[in-house]
Amino acid sequence: MAVEQRQQVKPDICVIGAGAGGLAAASAAAAFGVNVVLIEKAEMGGDSLNSGALPSKALLAAAERAQILRQGAFRSAARLGIKSTRFGVDFAAVRAHVRDVIAAAAPQDSRERFKGLGVHVVGGEGRFTDAETVAVNGYDVKARRFVIATGSSPALPAIPGLADTPHLTNETVFDLAECPRHLIVIGADSIGLELAQAFRRFGAEVTVLEPATPLAGADPECASVVLDALAREGVTLRAGVAIRQVRRTLARVQIEIASDAGEETIEGSHLLVAAGRRPNLENLDLDAAGIRYGPAGIVVDRGLRTSNKQVYAIGDVTGAPALSHLAHHQAGLVIRNALFRTRVDAERYAVPSVTYTDPELAQVGMAEDEARTQAGIIRVLRSPYRENDRALATGATNGHIKIVTDRKGNILGVTIVGAAASENIAAWTLAINQKLNIDAFAGVIVPYPTYAEVGKRAAMTYFTRGLTSPVVRRIIGWLRRFG
Repeated sequence: MAVEQRQQVKPDICVIGAGAGGLAAASAAAAFGVNVVLIEKAEMGGDSLNSGALPSKALLAAAERAQILRQGAFRSAARLGIKSTRFGVDFAAVRAHVRDVIAAAAPQDSRERFKGLGVHVVGGEGRFTDAETVAVNGYDVKARRFVIATGSSPALPAIPGLADTPHLTNETVFDLAECPRHLIVIGADSIGLELAQAFRRFGAEVTVLEPATPLAGADPECASVVLDALAREGVTLRAGVAIRQVRRTLARVQIEIASDAGEETIEGSHLLVAAGRRPNLENLDLDAAGIRYGPAGIVVDRGLRTSNKQVYAIGDVTGAPALSHLAHHQAGLVIRNALFRTRVDAERYAVPSVTYTDPELAQVGMAEDEARTQAGIIRVLRSPYRENDRALATGATNGHIKIVTDRKGNILGVTIVGAAASENIAAWTLAINQKLNIDAFAGVIVPYPTYAEVGKRAAMTYFTRGLTSPVVRRIIGWLRRFG
């Protein structure tokens, strides 16, 4: 019997998984001139490039244009002097646009580019054979340090009949050749609502089913602005429903639900499941390496190390939020620690999250309820888009900013719901991570007219109480005596 010939390699760093975090870790390590092996069993770029953040934003961009042109948006377009008499969606062209965007970005994440950076890219499924070795496609990789960055996949809820019923996930929805007539979405988190709004704008009837609270992790006040906007566009949202069963009937999908109003059956042409994620742990053989894990993912400490101190884990394989920018950030932390022994505390950083609906919803730091529990006396500062000149010029007046500070004005959390929220949240993320006071934003010079002025106006309201203080008025009166 032939014995498999295996080649042993001994890099400084071995990265398992070529998604956003894995690619960032491999490129960062290679930039310092160390030997790096990168293992990927599927497509380079992972979910972020191929079936997640990038293709969804390409789809949303097309849906936004459709909304501007479609009959229901003519009144708002007419206010800007734009008129149209014909409207239609070429869904095949929309799919081609999504694929073109992926193809344009793919070279940046390609095997060829990473080989050019000096990274040894190995295709195949890596698995630990002991505490310091990973076997993959004829190689035994014995690295000084390992980084597990295998990400996550769509989770299927335990609904009777779901496994036997044709359904879409974020990994397959972009392959649709035609726009669904009636899309039923299970899950009202960011992904579910983004896609619900997009397909509604393409002309589909859309029903969203959510057993719990829509946008559960967001500030409820600001989330309601998004939910109201979707309702006005015709997205039907059923929250607090129990999904009893899913089945296929000829070319249709039927879903039995129960609510306070009783039981009913909803029928649609397509079913999209957007009910969370599960960590990709299969076939890693973590037990062989002494790595602790559970249903939520790999267990790591504040420094992102596993129970095997030679092995780090980053991104959503650890149960962290499925955010590409978080995985990318964590990659930089672990590489600095692995190469320079720099102290890492991954939990000290506030991480922004964005729901790319229209209006956008962006949040960083504490929401109001959390801040009241942890900080006690707080200040809540607001400013609406309808009082912003840029929003008046563009017609994007729906939304507001909500800033939470402690009693001394230290910024604890910010939520923005409105146009360009995803862009403007970056400055507030910097403020929280650098522990800035609200006076920094009250005094900043903001270009006019921009949506960023919404934030400055809210910051200035922190000081309006002092303007009406009798003490302040007496001081001003006293100073007047000196001319």
